[in-house]
Amino acid sequence: MLLSIFDLFKIGIGPSSSHTVGPMVAANRFLDELHANGQFDKTQAVKVHLYGSLAMTGKGHATDIAVMVGLMGEQPDTVDPDMVPVYVEQIRNDHQLNLDGKKQITFDPEVHLPFNFGESLPKHPNGMRFQAFDDAGIIVHDNIFYSVGGGFVLSDAEATKGAVSGGRTSVPFHFNNAAELLVLCKEHQMSIAELVLANEYSHTDKDEVSRKLMQIWQVMDGCIRRGCEQTGELPGGLHVKRRAHELRRELIEQPEKALKDHLTVMDWVNLFAIAVNEENAAGGRVVTAPTNGAAGVIPAVLAYYDRFVPGSNEEGIKTFLTTAAAIGMLYKTNASISAAEVGCQGEIGVACSMAAGALCAVLGGTITQVENAAEIGMEHNLGLTCDPIGGLVQVPCIERNTMGAVKAINAARLALRGTGEHHVSLDSVIETMRQTGVDMQDKYKETSTGGLAVNVVAC
Repeated sequence: MLLSIFDLFKIGIGPSSSHTVGPMVAANRFLDELHANGQFDKTQAVKVHLYGSLAMTGKGHATDIAVMVGLMGEQPDTVDPDMVPVYVEQIRNDHQLNLDGKKQITFDPEVHLPFNFGESLPKHPNGMRFQAFDDAGIIVHDNIFYSVGGGFVLSDAEATKGAVSGGRTSVPFHFNNAAELLVLCKEHQMSIAELVLANEYSHTDKDEVSRKLMQIWQVMDGCIRRGCEQTGELPGGLHVKRRAHELRRELIEQPEKALKDHLTVMDWVNLFAIAVNEENAAGGRVVTAPTNGAAGVIPAVLAYYDRFVPGSNEEGIKTFLTTAAAIGMLYKTNASISAAEVGCQGEIGVACSMAAGALCAVLGGTITQVENAAEIGMEHNLGLTCDPIGGLVQVPCIERNTMGAVKAINAARLALRGTGEHHVSLDSVIETMRQTGVDMQDKYKETSTGGLAVNVVAC
């Protein structure tokens, strides 16, 4: 497995990794190509065509906003979320865009950013075409990009080759699936986290890996805290009220209830997940884990470990994130983490599987129990559709993260109560998820043309 931990966990902004972070990354790559090809100075206008799911739910997922801000040279991990509305309003008012922060070009979103409803590009449902024009209106550069889930982006040429975005050229412990991963762990008497960290250390200094892992957790924890502080309605027109602030107030002001109800801890887990995904829905700073739509599951379960498990510590947090990343690598390589490709089983389902295996690991599970926990987490998310109401990452997405988090904790507990032996392997459930995604109708794959998206009035 040639992917990095930090391919799975990226710092970005909401509301979507495939529809917001990915298009911003694609815009950055297009700018890099203009500079590399010597066409930047000639460029006087840029047009970006959105296709497939990016067209169908792009407005609700802020795809157009992400493209414009990306063309300005802003990047997902460093852009100030509070400045994004300012940038966009200026572009829409002036019909001018500061390309890569270096030159003003003509840009009218109504003209230069068309949503091609009902049209798809051949290699993935999340396709976009970037075109640069000179002052005579002649195309000087043209390329297609695909946002394939979790902020991963492939160019048309990369998609043709069947490339996996991210990764390294070599690692000391190469594995293609869970079975190979377990064999390597047994042969070298290493945990899953230890083996994946050894791969990471072959390319990055140990202290830097440690720093970046803790940065990921700090962003996750910060997102929980910000989500708990905010009130009011989420943007987008559904008039969804933020719930995290009030839920936290109730839990803090009535702590004695925990003495009567031993499931109060579940309310805290729900709170953690809701807080993150309300921040995501509002376009705030989140970690793709492995996507933005499922960004609350892993932080919620990790916060549960941090706050409620006796003996939790910094090393446990690093082990949790590393184990979760290893499981996510298996899904990314052998199936998909794109709801536009396989439905929400590829987002909430994968996040649940990652969190379940990771929690099992930090609670003392063996490598076979970890694999079992990850398998349970996905087995009971198979067939989960993606049908956001109004194309917004709000209903049912926010609550769905709470369900994924609680299910992950239960999956870990089930695995820890067993011996690690089980009938369905993680590799089998990953392949089943892939096949189920292939069979799933497109209306259930982040197009808002089926399911709750059409049976509930968006108002």
